Amino acid sequence: MFFETFFQNLLNALQWGSFYALIALGYTMVYGVLLLINFAHGDIFMVGAYIGCFIATFLLAQYAVALPFALPPTAIFFLTLLCSMILTAMLGVTIERVAYRPLRRKGASRLYVVITALMCGLLLENGNLLFLGASRRNFPELLEKTIYTFGGVTFSNIKIMVVIVTILVFVLLETIVRKTKLGMAMRAISYDRMAVPLMGIPLDSVIAFTFVLGSSMAAVAGVLYATAYPVLDPYMGALVGWKAFIAAVLGGIGEIRGAFVGGFILGFVEIFVAAFFPSTFRDLLAFSILLIFLCIKPTGLFGVARATKI
Repeated sequence: MFFETFFQNLLNALQWGSFYALIALGYTMVYGVLLLINFAHGDIFMVGAYIGCFIATFLLAQYAVALPFALPPTAIFFLTLLCSMILTAMLGVTIERVAYRPLRRKGASRLYVVITALMCGLLLENGNLLFLGASRRNFPELLEKTIYTFGGVTFSNIKIMVVIVTILVFVLLETIVRKTKLGMAMRAISYDRMAVPLMGIPLDSVIAFTFVLGSSMAAVAGVLYATAYPVLDPYMGALVGWKAFIAAVLGGIGEIRGAFVGGFILGFVEIFVAAFFPSTFRDLLAFSILLIFLCIKPTGLFGVARATKI
């Protein structure tokens, strides 16, 4: 009985940690290049889920306009995921262009940039409330849910898909950052932003590409989250976004491997605390454990202390 409960919670933690890992990857991508904490990222995750909801509803012909051809639900799911990534990436680039780039060019203090990021998140939340209202929306069921039971442990095809997609996204990002010229340019900017333009590297283009990657990961997380938990509300990205940021810090913000591992660690801590203690203690005990860990290793698992010339 103990092993069945343990493995059931293990699978739940893998799914929950996958959402944190995907969002944390977006945080760490932007911070690794710009040393900027994009606090609007959790709300970009929310927008990605809503965009996916509208696209899926349209493709299912549930609006007044019907497509001249029918698509199978699986094809609709992947098309929804792809379109959500593209549109959410455009949103991320727009935020960078309108809100962050003018501050960066004027050499504004990091405090002003952080305030601007918080403002962008509030604009996304309240814009959603203004145009769509406070009522919750149901995400269309695009994938037929299949339940498997093995050795007393129950899991679904959606749960396995979420974990596999998260691993594939992590491998893809690691490959881009470590093996491509764009990835080399991103690492160069994080090392010395002033010297990069002197080498002929288009600084603004590389930064925009970073926001494309980060916002795309938020869209993937949003669509997968809505598929697993098909209820959307305007504030769904607030708490999840903050927890994903904590996961990125836990793993060592600025490191892709750290964001990936930190997301799963936070998911494991939350699920196993809720399994053995009252659920009302989940956040208290989980964050207390993480606080103790960061007191011992402030840079996180993979983080490295940076020396700054004065």
